[in-house]
Amino acid sequence: MSDPFVLGWEEWAAFPGLGLPAIKAKVDTGARTSALHAVSIEPFGPDDNLQVRFVMHPVPEDPEVEVTCAAPVVDRREVTSSNGETELRWVIEARVRIGEREWPIEVTLTNRETMQYRMLLGRAAILDDMVVSPTTSCAQNALSFELYKDFPRRKPVKRPLRIAILTREPKNYSSQRLKEVAEARGHVAEMINTARCTIAINALSPAVYYDGRKLPRYDAIIPRIGASMTNYGMAVLRQFEMTGAYILNNAEAIGASRDKLYAHQILARAGIGMPTTAFAHSPKDTKNLVSHVGGAPLVVKLLESTQGKGVVLAETTKAAESVIDAFRGLDANFIVQEFVKEAAGEDIRTLVVGGRVIASMKRKAQPGEFRSNLHRGGEATRVRITKEERRTAIRAAKSMGLAVCGVDLLRSETGPKVLEVNSSPGLEGIEKSSGKDIAGILLDHIESHVRAVSVPRRRTRAKSSASAASGAGGGTPDQGG
Repeated sequence: MSDPFVLGWEEWAAFPGLGLPAIKAKVDTGARTSALHAVSIEPFGPDDNLQVRFVMHPVPEDPEVEVTCAAPVVDRREVTSSNGETELRWVIEARVRIGEREWPIEVTLTNRETMQYRMLLGRAAILDDMVVSPTTSCAQNALSFELYKDFPRRKPVKRPLRIAILTREPKNYSSQRLKEVAEARGHVAEMINTARCTIAINALSPAVYYDGRKLPRYDAIIPRIGASMTNYGMAVLRQFEMTGAYILNNAEAIGASRDKLYAHQILARAGIGMPTTAFAHSPKDTKNLVSHVGGAPLVVKLLESTQGKGVVLAETTKAAESVIDAFRGLDANFIVQEFVKEAAGEDIRTLVVGGRVIASMKRKAQPGEFRSNLHRGGEATRVRITKEERRTAIRAAKSMGLAVCGVDLLRSETGPKVLEVNSSPGLEGIEKSSGKDIAGILLDHIESHVRAVSVPRRRTRAKSSASAASGAGGGTPDQGG
């Protein structure tokens, strides 16, 4: 019986068919799938022979070394990383060489630029006659990053992005500002009416059509989906996500924020303060609903209400019961909520981007009106928020899973209470009251999440021949973890 082929806990690997002569890989039997670092991933070719092109930076300490690779696609799979995050990845098959052995493995493609190793070798890629020695580093022949010394170096630069703004109101302030700022930075920003999108569901080449025309691949999607289009808009967003676009706020987070009842349950589970809220289906529970929130005055809200519409203040118990019964008679879904008297018709809108509060404004209702929404005539002014209010807004955004949102707070005697988390906050009021370029900050966030690529420089003849030797390889499918 032959001796087993020993792998160390880290190994040097090569992918000849991809033009990668040396990659330092972590051997991880705790991960089922293997993964290869890839950015600027772009599928191409017909559906029955789909391929994927990607850029690889094999040397962690030298990101200017890059190799463009290509391989046929095997699959697209959802892969859950060690930190619990799930990502939809392209899967290719390629022949890996470690020491004197070469064999085909499946590899998933993912951005590993923050990882120490550009490759993860999972247990599905380890053959039956191989053993892993957890105390040995590089049990097989050592390679070196020196193999890339003659490869072309390309300095990463910001590139123009193709951005889609999903909106049915392309002329409103927020949409226009986002388009204006994006185009001023050299990006292409296109307004897409969600209602005119058609989804073509395909495992390997998902597509979105617009008025019958197949839309191109976008780098980023800014969803500004109206409440009446929430369900269909979420389906369109999920489809764009399958094409590899960066989604500013994903469909699940938007859906949770739009369902007021579910949103309050999420906030409660996270221990975030909010007005006491009650919900019941049975008409026999009207009196209980009123008592659960401390009696009148109280607020009755339609679950699908936006911009203050469908929100009623009932100042007496009798009025509250009448409003509740009327809503039930319309077969409407609604919640009943404690009225925070000390807020005195004022609330605070905080704008959270990437886990930071970037601006805040105080909204004050018109005399005789309790709703402070700007669409109801409310007045916006700049405000300084407390550390507790800042922490509450950030926690609320995180609990809802939103990268960008408006968190509405009430100042109560017991501390800040979250009134609502808005996944498509308007920009006009908060830009004008804070004096900040909010649209620009949103574009900064998008740019930081869509990786820069390299622009080729003029090369010497020697470098040109080296480039030819390292160009995009054929390869077979790989899997990742």
